[in-house]
Formats: sequence, structure tokens, C-alpha cells
Amino acid sequence: MVSDGAVIQFEDVHKSFDENHVLRGLSFDVPKGKVTTILGPSGSGKSVLLKHIIGVLKADSGTVRVLGQDVARLNRSGVQALRKRIGVLFQSSALFDSMSVLENVAFGLRMHAKMPEGEVRAKVAECLRRVNLSGVEDMAPSELSGGMRKRAALARAIAMDPAIILYDEPTTGLDPKTTNVVGDLILDIQGQIDITAIVVTHDMPLALRISDKIALIYRGVIASQGTPKEIETSEEDIIRRFVRGEL
Repeated sequence: MVSDGAVIQFEDVHKSFDENHVLRGLSFDVPKGKVTTILGPSGSGKSVLLKHIIGVLKADSGTVRVLGQDVARLNRSGVQALRKRIGVLFQSSALFDSMSVLENVAFGLRMHAKMPEGEVRAKVAECLRRVNLSGVEDMAPSELSGGMRKRAALARAIAMDPAIILYDEPTTGLDPKTTNVVGDLILDIQGQIDITAIVVTHDMPLALRISDKIALIYRGVIASQGTPKEIETSEEDIIRRFVRGEL
């Protein structure tokens, strides 16, 4: 079931790779201005779903609409324009090691925004302030802690003022303290700017803490969805099995 007011819509989407049928008629919507978390075991289709949102993959059948646009119908320049409206926080942070924090956060601005250098630096400072990382512009990524790298990567993700931000497994490999920091970051950004967030994770405690909506993807379809309270108290077998690590 999809909503006409959704920022992102998947309607009966199928995607296969040779004999591997990954998405099997997936229908799903992402409401504007909310945090929607997609849970699921490895190989369930979470990453494939994200790649459809940013136009890296096209559905074999069905429709993917992002910000009102049918992604499959966009030409190359249309896809590039869409991607400028989507920020991504990668699992590994994916900062450029050879660049300073300033250069990392400014990367998209310098490539696409055609802003005067003074405005670029001011925008970088603003984004770093939003993630509580002021004053590190001249540092290298190697000088930052894991939590600081996540903050710098998030500053880069919001620098182009995106309408949507995708968090790809944001807590994988992190210690509990840094995991909590990442959760705080996601909530802080939601409180500061008008943005729609999609979080892909296997981390149920994180999902329950930060989400407005949670969906469980399993075997290529949305097996269950609801509010955190509905998911936490659900007696559905698929939810209980995921919580117990049986999927």
C-alpha cells in the first residue's frame, strides 16, 4: 500500500540478477519529513532498494517514484539532478583520506553549486556546527575518531541541502558509545532541518529509538511495517524471529 503524499514510493517493484529474484513485488512508501527505517537480514534486498532510490538500478517491473519523479523514466541528466537532492551517509563514512575535513565537506559544493569560495567555507562551517564538529576544517580524516568521522561525513551529506538523506548501515562495526552518538546525530539533524530520512540497518534498538516508521524487508517484500511501538509489541512471527536473530 502506497500513499499519494509519499516522498518515495515503490509500487510492485521486481528486480532480479540472473536467477536471483531479489525484489519480489515490493510496495512501500516513505512519508515526508520523517525517519523511516528499513530493517532486514543480509541478502534481503535492503541495499538493492537504496540503489533504486538513487537511480543506480532500474526495476525490471513496477515503479519507483522519488520526489514525484519516475526514476526509470529519467535520462542521465535527470538522474544526476535527482542525486543532488539526496544526501548519503555511507557505512564506512567514505571520507577522502587525501583531503582535509573542509575539502571533504565542500566537495559537492565546489563541484555543483558554483558558489564563491567564501560562501563555500561559510556553508562548511555551518554544516560542521550542525553536527557539533566546529573547528576541525583543517584536520585530516585520519586525525578524527570514529564518531568524529561519522559527524564529518554527515556534514558532507547535508551540505547540498538535500530533500532526502539515506543512512546506509550507519552503526555497523561501531562500539555501543559511538552507536548512541550516531543515533543522536540522526535525531539532531531531523530537529534542525526539513529533511526526509531513510535508515537501512539490522540494528533493532537503533530503529526503535530513532524511527517514525519501521519496515521489515524479507525475501524481497515488505513483510511487516508500523510505528516503533507497533513493531516492538508485535506478536507477528516474522518480527519475533528477526528480533531473535533467526532470519
